[in-house]
Amino acid sequence: MDYSKRITIDPERRSGKPCVRDTRITVSDVLEYLASGMSEAEIISEFPELNQDDIRACLSFAADRERRLLGAA
Repeated sequence: MDYSKRITIDPERRSGKPCVRDTRITVSDVLEYLASGMSEAEIISEFPELNQDDIRACLSFAADRERRLLGAA
């Protein structure tokens, strides 16, 4: 998935952490919600500005970052 249109990094927002589109919701927020056991539907219910593609973009971003970290080792 091409997450480049959904995940943004702005030094003025959340100290430059990767965020979902123009929200203040970070990739790590979404990953932590998923890791805590929240379903995609529960996350979207709690944060209606998000949608299923946003959550998948967060997962794709995290997987890509992990691949790059492993490639550097």
